Amino acid sequence: MKFILFVEGKTERLSTGFVKRWLDARLSQSVRVKPVRFEGVNDYCRSIAKVANLRLSGADVGEVIAGIGLLDAYGLDRALSFPSGVSSVASRCSWAKREIEERVNHAKFRQHFAVHELEAWLLSDVRIFPREVSRRIAAKTASPESVNLDEPPARLLEKAYRDGLRCGYKKAVDGPDLFQFLDPNVAYEKCPALKSMLDDMLALARTAGL
Repeated sequence: MKFILFVEGKTERLSTGFVKRWLDARLSQSVRVKPVRFEGVNDYCRSIAKVANLRLSGADVGEVIAGIGLLDAYGLDRALSFPSGVSSVASRCSWAKREIEERVNHAKFRQHFAVHELEAWLLSDVRIFPREVSRRIAAKTASPESVNLDEPPARLLEKAYRDGLRCGYKKAVDGPDLFQFLDPNVAYEKCPALKSMLDDMLALARTAGL
């Protein structure tokens, strides 16, 4: 049995192993998490309905527990036109969830968000970073999803890496290494949006008999 995880870019593909580790610890048998990558948020919002319906209606549909969409909350306004008054992160995620799920219109599809970026999950555990980086971000790790949009998580890490290590944070290089050491349980406790997604996936898996 498997989940299909629809992600907006290369970095988000890293989340599959992380999500699987959390789920496997709570299920009676191992589950697969297969990523399907888009070329950024614009491609995702433009193509998700067609791609999700294709992937969720294939020959192996009996093995698919659900399709889970995962987008960064940061940058959503580049791809979606929000109604007047929908300006907070919570209201934008709520509106975008309804909008994207209506576009896909498939019973097995659920949309979720990384608030504000996937790097917020990494910020949840200061121990995974080099010492010169960790001391510069320690104040942000208690509530990493509250890091504001003026300095979102990836930008915060970029500054901390440059100040502490004299080199920038590289998503494609540093991200995979950091995710190997990140404890999903720590991130789950500190990141409410991540918790919502994982709880949803766990409930779906259990309903499927796992």
